[in-house]
Amino acid sequence: MRHFSFVCAVLATVAVPVSGQAQATSLSEQLPGVWGNETHFGPRVRGVLTVDGRQGEWRAQVAGFDVTAKREGADVTFSLPEDQGAFRGRLSADEKSLEGFWIQPPGMTLSASYATPLRLRVISPRVWEGVVAPLDDTSSMYLRIQREPDGTLTGFIRNPEFNFGLRRPFKLEVQGNDLTFVNTRRKNDALRGFFDEETGNISLRIQGIGQFEFSRRDEHTAPRFHSRTPGVPTYVHRPPVTGDDGWKTASLESVKLDPKPIAALVQSLQGATATDVHAPYIHALLIARHGKLVVEEYFHGHGKAQVHDTRSAGKTLASVLLGIALAQKKGVSVQTPVSRLLPDYQALFQEDPRKQRLTPEHLVTMTSGLSCDDDDGDSPGNEDVMQSQRAERDWHRYTAALPMAREPGGTKAVYCSGGINLLGAIIARQSGMRLPEFFEQRFARPLDIREYHMNLMPNGEGYLGGGIYLRPRDALKLGQLFLSGGRWNQRQVVSPRWVEASTQRHAEFSSDHGYGYAWHLHDMKVGERTYREYAAEGNGGQFVIVVPELDLTVMIAAANYGDFARWYRFQDLVPQYVIPAVLDAPAVKPPRARE
Repeated sequence: MRHFSFVCAVLATVAVPVSGQAQATSLSEQLPGVWGNETHFGPRVRGVLTVDGRQGEWRAQVAGFDVTAKREGADVTFSLPEDQGAFRGRLSADEKSLEGFWIQPPGMTLSASYATPLRLRVISPRVWEGVVAPLDDTSSMYLRIQREPDGTLTGFIRNPEFNFGLRRPFKLEVQGNDLTFVNTRRKNDALRGFFDEETGNISLRIQGIGQFEFSRRDEHTAPRFHSRTPGVPTYVHRPPVTGDDGWKTASLESVKLDPKPIAALVQSLQGATATDVHAPYIHALLIARHGKLVVEEYFHGHGKAQVHDTRSAGKTLASVLLGIALAQKKGVSVQTPVSRLLPDYQALFQEDPRKQRLTPEHLVTMTSGLSCDDDDGDSPGNEDVMQSQRAERDWHRYTAALPMAREPGGTKAVYCSGGINLLGAIIARQSGMRLPEFFEQRFARPLDIREYHMNLMPNGEGYLGGGIYLRPRDALKLGQLFLSGGRWNQRQVVSPRWVEASTQRHAEFSSDHGYGYAWHLHDMKVGERTYREYAAEGNGGQFVIVVPELDLTVMIAAANYGDFARWYRFQDLVPQYVIPAVLDAPAVKPPRARE
């Protein structure tokens, strides 16, 4: 899922003429260092929700609102005025709980609505209560200003949520108290601000968003900028804490992992300094072996309770849900024509005989042949194009209506988020459930996942093209689930046959980059050995990596969004540090002597 409203407005800054040598020497000497701004845009509606059904008219109270709730059978729904939130849920048979989803509207930085699981418990006969905890609509920005040897001031912006400062390293010009942040990569592009002598803050105007106040930060007051609080002792491994989320935890030694390479890896991450816009911005590192969580480390202000945007790593969930849904119906498979599985869109498949041959397997392997290429800005199926159009709120229908560019099938994968998302229509149709409800009942609950936020299409249905927010501990379960043949703690969630088919090479983006059923396939070379791995991968550095031969799973969450050359290399940390730590790795066979 792409985020437009905030990022696009930030990048569409004013162009200003730049002239004159930096002046006001005394101020110039004060400016080097780190400046920070954290802005919370909402949502405003959060806190205790009470649903009262004691009298004829059902009422719902939350965050100062008191509105009518509607009950139809076991279903209970209500909406707040001005599209400030909504709830849809269902009463249990004994009416002791009311379970469903809180739907929060798009915000400033979040361009989509999100569905958050919400469970209300009975507190009195026919009165239920729960806590609305929506996804925060927040922006954190940090200015790093530094003096070059020639005396000029340069720097960059870091933004943990979207990395919008990636293409904006700047030269800072000072005239009196006026500041001009000149983009060194783009002519006539700059941000304008000023230094407020009274507050000691930098005020920066970002067109379309507003005025942001940046205050001076030191090493202890910018946790989201620094990897960890400077001055912490040398890293010493501590086993993760066992919680109520189904993970068993253990020490490194108990699963035959050498602590020294792992310590070197964590030490390198916690000691990283952001010196430029391309500096690594890793938020989480988790490692499990033999089904036990043994490493859980967080950086840049993150922690185990905090959800993280999975970006396109969430696409792999679409494949898992598809396998679960197809297993429910006899006579359907990944080779069944999509036109048969989606009768409501039947007419759209009659336009081209090639489209009538389109199957779910083509969609899940990105060999659909549709005019859908996320790497081509002119492609009608490009994700940005699809999400920016206003004529069609149903992106399933939008994708199904795309023209064909080639015959479906073959081995050449073309990256198409819309095609993966179209699988959602198949899943919903075959299961007879909305996607958030299906995800909750058939995936989240069996895997002990309680906290997440599923992004929605404009029509309110779930979006499976990526972007669900999960806790890193829960995201890692996806890898462990497949490593265990589709089982999580003795629960068979998806069939072993689907796991095997999903992790086979069906197509490729290049000779060294294969693709299964929404799993990326690579080989990792360590010394003389090559290990096969499969991974869920997402923009910014979101990885769930599985190395079957070593019974090993690794999860990385990061914020180098848009910086492909940087974030794609984060997976190299596995062959560089993690695999060498495996003490019982199969020995390398010596070469045969010539006879």
